[in-house]
Amino acid sequence: MPSTTCESSAARCDDSTEPSQLEASQISNSAQEHEDRNFWVLAIFQIVMRTGWIFKTESIVMPAVLDTITSGGPWGGFLRGCLPVLNRFGHSIPPMLFSRRLKVLPQKRVVIFVCTCCMSAIFLLLSATWWLAGATVPWWMPMLFLAAYGTFFVATGINNLAFGTLQGKLIRVTRRGRMLLVANVVGATTAIIAVAVLMPRWLSPTGGRFEMIFGFTGVCFAGAALLLLLLKEPHDNYQEAGQGARHLFVSAWNLLRSDANFRRLAWVALAFSCSLLLFPHYQALGRSKPLSLSFDNLLVWLIVQNIGTAMFSVLAGPIADRRGNRLVLQGAMLGICSMPLVAIGLSHWSAWGATLYPGVFLFIGLMPVGFKTFSNYTLEICQPEDHPRYLSTLGLCFALPLVISPVLGWVVEATSYELVFLSVSGILFVGWLLTFRLHEPRHAIEVEVLETVVPEDD
Repeated sequence: MPSTTCESSAARCDDSTEPSQLEASQISNSAQEHEDRNFWVLAIFQIVMRTGWIFKTESIVMPAVLDTITSGGPWGGFLRGCLPVLNRFGHSIPPMLFSRRLKVLPQKRVVIFVCTCCMSAIFLLLSATWWLAGATVPWWMPMLFLAAYGTFFVATGINNLAFGTLQGKLIRVTRRGRMLLVANVVGATTAIIAVAVLMPRWLSPTGGRFEMIFGFTGVCFAGAALLLLLLKEPHDNYQEAGQGARHLFVSAWNLLRSDANFRRLAWVALAFSCSLLLFPHYQALGRSKPLSLSFDNLLVWLIVQNIGTAMFSVLAGPIADRRGNRLVLQGAMLGICSMPLVAIGLSHWSAWGATLYPGVFLFIGLMPVGFKTFSNYTLEICQPEDHPRYLSTLGLCFALPLVISPVLGWVVEATSYELVFLSVSGILFVGWLLTFRLHEPRHAIEVEVLETVVPEDD
């Protein structure tokens, strides 16, 4: 499909009719020429990123790092609760503000390269800071950690927006599930091998050598950035006048008002994102009474979580390509809503709870699959020139529940894990029910293909 010049992100200026679902699912002829090469470059990029990412996992490593440099208690729970807020802020507001600029850029890979380099630099800086601090914990260490964490996710949010847009530009819809499978299965395997070999050297029952952990992550991100130089990306020719930040949020609101199916997807995303509220607290629950698991259990949890990602990707990838992303979303939501129930149940099982608690992190391995499936579903229901606008609006929906995360962290420490975990599980169950009201765009594509091949009689 040739590039088009557009005056707005909501419509194509060269065609007064609404573009078809079939057209939205295709890529340009120039992209098709290099699709195989780009498929493997993007897949290997994700594999290298996942290998580094396992050493800074949000559900395990980063909360544990923060716990080691704070005094614990409600204040520690409050700071732990700040992690999802910073995470989702970076995934929502900066991508929203950057979406128009990304759309008009001729090549999207430049953004991914710059953002990945920034992500690498931040972790190399953290590594150097921990190395220089030694055994002491300066009073400013928690603030520095949170500032670096927030800045990292600003770069990550823009990076993910650009990657999703680039994938929609270079890879056909029926190959995106295969990319999810390859990237997550191979990436999880390399990540498990890396963490199994290296983490035992860097973890102890009471702490860890975080300068080594962060340094390895930074090196992996730098290597991934260099892979982007191998991409063959055709130039875009989209145009849209800048109208300020307020216009971007008004545009997102108008999108939610005008697109009923995307509005339903936004409600599902809100429910899905509530699961992130619990991420910093799963490892804290495991290390609290009565389980009282030690710090070196993080190694097992990291491995199990990545096994879960690989296992669920093996199922999700082929299903997404053959049956559509909606079915994968339904399965992911159902599995994720069971995570808090399993965690609370095991914490009360004195006989086998400590032994089986790593199973909780098997379900957490669904989260990367879920986020990727949301992105792939969104790419199917809009035109290529609208990909940044839809994806950034979706990111904003993911972020909204995280506003209460610090307060929730305080509530967890001040009351009980049971109250918070069971409430979030109920919200996730409602989100699962809402997935049945989503349209399946793959059905529309199949009908249009049939009508193209066998046109109706006049």
